[in-house]
Amino acid sequence: MEATLESPTLPLSSSAARWSGRVLTGIPVAFMLFDATIKFSQIPEVAEASLKLGWPTHLNPVLGLVILGCLALYLWPRTAALGATLLTGYLGGAVAIHLRVGDPLATHTLFPVYVGALFWAGLVLRDGRVRALVLPK
Repeated sequence: MEATLESPTLPLSSSAARWSGRVLTGIPVAFMLFDATIKFSQIPEVAEASLKLGWPTHLNPVLGLVILGCLALYLWPRTAALGATLLTGYLGGAVAIHLRVGDPLATHTLFPVYVGALFWAGLVLRDGRVRALVLPK
């Protein structure tokens, strides 16, 4: 007997799965929208955090634009997988930066991994094409 991830009562293509995917998508999107927004601000704490990470503050708006571009690709169904891939790369850079400066592992360094996992979990649940690629039949 072959095990599958679909249960007889709730197939992954169900409305509940799609709504779960939308909710899981909303959490990291909201976080990244907040992150992009504050990168355009002149808040002293944002500048201080950037400098602590070794990032020049004049590049914060560029990072904000990169985030917004990746989010736009992620939220457009036709390019969602490309957006998720680009966001994964961006978040991987964040992991490397936090690791380099010696931030705490579970809270700061791995936080981008948690966000990336939510991006992909949301995408798998809401997009049948991606689900067919990553989940066994």
